[in-house]
Amino acid sequence: MVQSSTDSRLDSLDRAILAELQANARISNAALARRVNLSPPAVHARIRRLERQGFIRQYTALLDREKMGYDMLCFVHVSLRTHGPKQVEEFRQALREMPEVLECYHVTGEFDYLLKVVIRNRGDLERFIIKRLTPAPGIGRIHTSLVLSPIKETTQLPVQAVET
Repeated sequence: MVQSSTDSRLDSLDRAILAELQANARISNAALARRVNLSPPAVHARIRRLERQGFIRQYTALLDREKMGYDMLCFVHVSLRTHGPKQVEEFRQALREMPEVLECYHVTGEFDYLLKVVIRNRGDLERFIIKRLTPAPGIGRIHTSLVLSPIKETTQLPVQAVET
């Protein structure tokens, strides 16, 4: 398995710390130190280094989508009519301003973009598609898929060394 230069800066203790923080970012420094068999000051120093180096981007709370009233999760494929730099940037800026769009990816294949969208109900989905997404600059084609049930949802990256 080929490792990137970024991976080579992570030793097994760094990976253990990252795995623990992904599972529970609110873990105390002392508890984390016990779990990875280091002193609290050493763990603190490693965490600060991992933050400085950009391995840890932020700490956040993950909210329950349904408890927050967003009963529908959708994946929306979008194709643009034209792909000039100005049109692409206008489309991307419009998407950044749509709070319903949780994630947006520029992808290869039949469509140009894949959006992960949360919506409260069918009426809100219709309003989102017709009044917000369709008028966005450059929209050519839209295909929406509703999630029936999630099979796997995680924000945790596999940070432990992968065995082959």
